[in-house]
Amino acid sequence: MTDEAQQAASDTLWNLWQHGRRITALAGVHRPLTREDGYAIQARLERRSAFPLFGWKIAATSKAGQEHIAVDGPMAGRLLAERAFEHGSQLRFGSNHMRVAEAEFAFRMAVDLPPRAIGYEVDDVLASVGTLHPAIEIPDSRYVDFTAVGAAQLIADNACAHHFVLGPAAPDTWRSIDLSAHRVVGSVAGQLEREGVGVNVLGDPREALTWLVNELSQLNVPVRAGQVVTTGTCLVPLPIARGDHVRCDFGALGVVDVSFGE
Repeated sequence: MTDEAQQAASDTLWNLWQHGRRITALAGVHRPLTREDGYAIQARLERRSAFPLFGWKIAATSKAGQEHIAVDGPMAGRLLAERAFEHGSQLRFGSNHMRVAEAEFAFRMAVDLPPRAIGYEVDDVLASVGTLHPAIEIPDSRYVDFTAVGAAQLIADNACAHHFVLGPAAPDTWRSIDLSAHRVVGSVAGQLEREGVGVNVLGDPREALTWLVNELSQLNVPVRAGQVVTTGTCLVPLPIARGDHVRCDFGALGVVDVSFGE
């Protein structure tokens, strides 16, 4: 894709996001055909933010999630500071199309991880983590049918990023916990309840974090100290509506909640 086509695609997706509108798909020369094209378009969305990048998200970290949106692997997206909120916040529901909330393990980095030729190992990445947090992601898409457009267009659309809620830091004992076996319970309005476990996130949230770092490294993009990486939903996404309160209980790792207004 030309720079002009990438910018036009980015402009389209940004304007749709800001106004809560949707299209069937990017078309013609504005349509990304490769993951690299998708990431190039996504990178231009970051430049719209008035603040340093808050962090990163991973979409489609479970086989069920990948099958649902017809992709063969996970995808990285950017968390913009304007769309990141604290535990206990009330968010505007707006025109959210996906209408789900996801319980996620999130890591705040303490050390930069720059791009390098040799892939990072899990131990390398964990040594660069400052804190672990329970988190809730509220994704959305700028496509009418996000299950039909393919990975390149989903990546361009910031891997369905929308709103993100970061819970309090977990006790330091998280490092001695087997996160792959760690149980999480999500509930909506005190009624619907679903359970998940860390193994649903690429086998282990720590593996998912390492995948993200290596994915960005291949794109020559660093993960910076202070940035948060949220690693994908560990339970079947929770359906939400206006007025709902969502609570995700990570047991010994803490609790995070969010509510929705109009």
